Amino acid sequence: MSRTIRAPLFPLAGAIMFPRSQLPLHIFEQRYREMIRDAIDGGGRIAMIQPQQIDDHHDSVLFAVGCVGDIVSVEELADGRFNIVLLGTNRFRIIQEVDLGAAYRCAELAIDVLDDGEPEALAMVQRAEVEQEARRLGDVLGLAVDWDAVSRLDDETLVNAIAQVAPFDIGAKQALLEAETLAVRTDLLVQLMQFHRAAVGGGIEIEPTLQ
Repeated sequence: MSRTIRAPLFPLAGAIMFPRSQLPLHIFEQRYREMIRDAIDGGGRIAMIQPQQIDDHHDSVLFAVGCVGDIVSVEELADGRFNIVLLGTNRFRIIQEVDLGAAYRCAELAIDVLDDGEPEALAMVQRAEVEQEARRLGDVLGLAVDWDAVSRLDDETLVNAIAQVAPFDIGAKQALLEAETLAVRTDLLVQLMQFHRAAVGGGIEIEPTLQ
């Protein structure tokens, strides 16, 4: 049986987090300033989740799967904004949203429903392929990357970092988040990088969509 927790929801399109990965955030909207203050005073956890569409509506339909993060660094600015860093702990499925009378959304979450244990190492050919495609995509996008430093990252950190920062659409990001294993996520990531590189290199203004 999976464990359940209650946590505030932070819907943010394009922002995904994985267990053992970090996510820096700048918090400026009033309801999310309140959320950070309450989280700091409480369990120190926030549940990152993507809305299914990019909009500014507080009642947006959300995907079912996200990732809980512990606040491991916080800086409150003079005007009340926050700079925080989250460290991912567990992916979750939303059981139901709950009304706690706050300006932000909260939910009951089922954690331990996905395998978030330490992953097995990638096969050498798979590791080489993801590095190669990352270099190719970086060249097409004109990015300055320290590839020597990248090559020293462990498999999980490398794959999840690319998944977080790559310019994919919401559906593609969500598919990467929900991938059952690191090997499955890596295969999908390589396909998405190849697609995006071909689209950008050919002057086609499209992005992969995986709904």
